[in-house]
Amino acid sequence: MIIEINSLNKSYQNHIALKNISLGIKKGSIFGLLGPNGAGKTSLIRILTHITEADSGTILFNGNPLQENHIYKMGYLPEERGLYKKMTVKDQLLYFAELKGLSNSMAKEKLKYWVDKFEIKNWLGKKVEELSKGMQQKVQFIATVLHEPELIILDEPFSGFDPINAQLLVDEILQLKQNGATIIFSTHRMDSVELLCDHIALINKAEKILDGEVNTIKQQFKKNQFALTYSGQRLLSDSFINVSKEESKNGETNCLLELNSIASNNDLIAHLLNQQISIHSFGESLPSMEEIFIQAVQQKSQSL
Repeated sequence: MIIEINSLNKSYQNHIALKNISLGIKKGSIFGLLGPNGAGKTSLIRILTHITEADSGTILFNGNPLQENHIYKMGYLPEERGLYKKMTVKDQLLYFAELKGLSNSMAKEKLKYWVDKFEIKNWLGKKVEELSKGMQQKVQFIATVLHEPELIILDEPFSGFDPINAQLLVDEILQLKQNGATIIFSTHRMDSVELLCDHIALINKAEKILDGEVNTIKQQFKKNQFALTYSGQRLLSDSFINVSKEESKNGETNCLLELNSIASNNDLIAHLLNQQISIHSFGESLPSMEEIFIQAVQQKSQSL
């Protein structure tokens, strides 16, 4: 584990920001920290990055108690971006790299890679205030990773990006993981993590309500539902299956099937083959992270 969090608590006057949070983040993984705005995600990140301190609890970084000098091994992209508007892009990137411990010559050498990667050579002499929001986002991302940190923390990294630049960022995040970095990805947009995260933790109202591997959690919350595309005689609900969400177009029908009895996937396929239909596609329908979050919150409320 690169990060081990045990029984972390944080309050601001009468507001509880974090309540008894415990998490483990594996090295070389992408960890999704998920939950609605105000859930406590940013409070946790600020404690990890030594911006604030916890009221109680412990954090280990690579097996050692978290200390201020560990921030040199971290890169943090805050939700509220922190660029100096009157400073040129080049001066700004070199300045942030030197703050993280790089020499000026080393920072310039590493900057060459990102200048080519993000095609920003023509921006280097411009002031930040002259750039579009998307360009500023790229500059902020480069500032976060230029010193090659072990741990990269991204708080709502896709905010303000168009789809093309969002995909560029996704590709870079996956490449950083492949190069050995650990990434904490914090967002309230749960659809953003489906293809990125290995592990997730769901936080709501300052408490962790769920954590684990993405695939394991999806299997835990699945409802024996299957997506089917077919043509032929209309498929009707019966004692074996319930048919819902039907949409027909160009001679094909898409629908959702739910088993009404305990049966295997093979039993369902055999049942479908006995119908007067041609199957075009068939597969298990797993719940989205948003659906899982809603169900987990409901279960938590019912248990109180």
